[in-house]
Amino acid sequence: MKDNSQPLWQPSAEAIAATQMDEFRRRVNQQYQLDLNDYAALYQWSVDNREAFWRELWDYTGVIAADKGDETLGNDSMPGAQWFPQARLNFAENLLRYRDDKAALVERLENGSRRELSYKELYDRVERLSAALVAQGVVEGDRVAGFMPNVIDTVVAMLATTSLGAIWTSCSPDFGINGVFDRFGQVQPKVLFACEGYFYNGKVIDSLPRLREIMQRIESIETLVVVPVARSEEETAQVLAAEPLGKAVLLQAFEAAAPARELSFVQTEFNHPLYIMYSSGTTGVPKCIVHGVGALCSST
Repeated sequence: MKDNSQPLWQPSAEAIAATQMDEFRRRVNQQYQLDLNDYAALYQWSVDNREAFWRELWDYTGVIAADKGDETLGNDSMPGAQWFPQARLNFAENLLRYRDDKAALVERLENGSRRELSYKELYDRVERLSAALVAQGVVEGDRVAGFMPNVIDTVVAMLATTSLGAIWTSCSPDFGINGVFDRFGQVQPKVLFACEGYFYNGKVIDSLPRLREIMQRIESIETLVVVPVARSEEETAQVLAAEPLGKAVLLQAFEAAAPARELSFVQTEFNHPLYIMYSSGTTGVPKCIVHGVGALCSST
């Protein structure tokens, strides 16, 4: 019988030494006068020394924070463990730390269109959209929703939201109206970002009929920001002019109407809510799953 116990491939010692994981292993050895000689040993050390591991990882990765605090683990029970209970930080600030001309995001749609955004351009886009959300009255703890495909504008809206300490939630534009209401109806968003349409299987799917119904059923939405995806901005403006959609404004107009404001980041607790995600809804109404700035918070 053939012996299949040997790996088909494994990296060379030089390749392993060049990884960030191995650099971190060497850092731990130096900091704690240890002799962890491989990944397995580092893993076991992280299990046996949880607080030291997470402090070292925080420092090694260069987490940007107003305050890390002196306490790493405030409560060691499960469920209920509280990591970095004194820390204050902002999620978006850490993702926007680079402002150079390297590519940050690349978007490619089914129709073949392609867009690219550098880190500097991404920062500038988030700055403008954050200012627009502030002008709309969005503050820490508010919910902002996205009925959006996986495009650059979705990422920008999420970062602008979380820069303010507000909470982002989203679902795919191919959801039916009941699926959207079952999710967003629970969290009562103040602002909704939504595409006017999207591409699927060679077809253009119009989202506007569902947007009209969403706006009728979710009264908390103060502004609907329409993001052109399947149509040009001019075409989208013409459609909305012919069939007005209450509380709707095009993304570009939403940004342009707001006074310029330097991007600043609201510092929140480590466990402050960041995202609201949802269970599948297979056994009833989808359940909210709250992800914190630094950790999973809870589900309801």
